[in-house]
Amino acid sequence: MTAPTVAFFSRLLDDAAPAERYALAAEQIQRAESVGIGRAWVAQHHFRAAEGGLPSPLVFLASIAARTTRIRLGTGVITLPLEDPVRVAEDAVVADLLSGGRLDLGLGSGGTPSSFVPFGEDVRDKAPTYDRKLAVLLDALGGRDIGAGNTLYPDAAGLADRIWQATFSAPGGHRAGIHGHGLLLSRTQPRREDALHAPLSALQDPIIDAYLEALPAGVTPRITASRTVFVADDRAEALRFAEVGLRRAAEGFRRQGQTIPGDDIDELIAALDTHLGTPEQVAESLAADATLVRATEVAFQVHSVDAPHEHVLRSIELFAEQVAPALGYALTDITDTIKEKA
Repeated sequence: MTAPTVAFFSRLLDDAAPAERYALAAEQIQRAESVGIGRAWVAQHHFRAAEGGLPSPLVFLASIAARTTRIRLGTGVITLPLEDPVRVAEDAVVADLLSGGRLDLGLGSGGTPSSFVPFGEDVRDKAPTYDRKLAVLLDALGGRDIGAGNTLYPDAAGLADRIWQATFSAPGGHRAGIHGHGLLLSRTQPRREDALHAPLSALQDPIIDAYLEALPAGVTPRITASRTVFVADDRAEALRFAEVGLRRAAEGFRRQGQTIPGDDIDELIAALDTHLGTPEQVAESLAADATLVRATEVAFQVHSVDAPHEHVLRSIELFAEQVAPALGYALTDITDTIKEKA
């Protein structure tokens, strides 16, 4: 089996004003590129700074494209029910051209329920709305007529082959598979009341099964598994930040109606599917995650540990330099980057 590649994921949650959040995330992505990380994913969230700092991911990625040269750039995800699918297609094509063909388009059905109201959408209809808008988006990117004889300009080139769908469910995995799209798996998922301590693989392996079963013959699987990972020079340092971030995250999930068992830090680490500590400890923890064996890409993010920026940069370096090699994950060749710095 081919070794999974490595990606860096950001929800742009640094404790700073918006402009500084974007600058810090840009520096983190540049650092990821410099140490051989192959892709950067950024999330879209509307209205609430505590949930995510970026409503317009394609605008942000167009800016990042000008500051980087090789790292791939992905939306993880655009909440399609809240968007005009033709405008998503147009903006994505322009961002892709500006990046030299480095864009990947990750899509999802959403999202915070209250965010649907300002866009004139009903969260109860998000599934059929997603399917309807996805069909329009695929027609646009496929160069087909999207109304009155209009087709997309500029055309999408190969972007239609770089679509990903995020899901929490086996039916969602099936939907991504039948289209031949990539599959995006979350860093954590809600558990049923009778299975609060189930491993994340128990929830995500059935999604992968449905995806692979639906994938057309000859189409190569693309499975990205996102994970909360914070690598530090010592575990005590990692726990110091986790005490704050994971408790805050647990309370946020509980307000949304989820049951997060336990209250001490070790219980919260387990309940929120978090991997933290020294490089050796993180590598051991990730090696025990059964779903990652089936992934073609592992995307690591510091959320919900949410350590300060300088510690995020150090975590990126430690993951690339020690954790990824220990697990056999594939990094990009950074020889050219090293020469450029010299």
